[in-house]
Amino acid sequence: MISEKLIVFTRYPEPGKAKTRLIPVLGKTGAANLHRLMAQKAIARARALSLQNSGRLSVEIHYTGGNQQQMQEWLGTDIIYQNQIEGDLGAKMTAAFQQSFNSGIDKAAIIGTDCPALKVEIMAQAFDKLSQHDLVLGPATDGGYYLIGLRRSIPELFNGIKWGTSEVFASTRAIAQNLDLNIAYLPTLADIDLPEDLLRLDLSILNK
Repeated sequence: MISEKLIVFTRYPEPGKAKTRLIPVLGKTGAANLHRLMAQKAIARARALSLQNSGRLSVEIHYTGGNQQQMQEWLGTDIIYQNQIEGDLGAKMTAAFQQSFNSGIDKAAIIGTDCPALKVEIMAQAFDKLSQHDLVLGPATDGGYYLIGLRRSIPELFNGIKWGTSEVFASTRAIAQNLDLNIAYLPTLADIDLPEDLLRLDLSILNK
């Protein structure tokens, strides 16, 4: 029986709309192509985790940009796709978690596709830690987080956050502590969002 869900937030890799902060150095097509590669790697790893936990963990892709046909042509028809709702990132994540728990899921986690170092083992750790913790966070070096996992819907975690800033992780942790949540942490990893992030991008990691 499916009791765990891994939700992948991503965007259809349309030039000019994907990885826009990298366009000054990579161009519209180059930025979109890098996003495409990173997204494909993240989703392949999510699928691998699902196979390891056959019958227990499902994967959903929550996307923006493009349409379901384009997403299926890109990533295949054997996966569940959902359009992200309107609103900021907090509203989108709140809705995704709420939908998951309403459907009877016991553990759910959300990842993006900007963290090439996020491997299957770390995703698996997140679900293991949710057996003993209310909240799991994967801190990113830029002050955000690359993974958040919950055992129940907690909308307060996403209220009043200045998304896209270096305060996201600290603000989320402060809210969680105020709510007296039991928090577990994953290793700190780097997201690829800004031109300076490219200096530490090991392209070989996308081929592993």
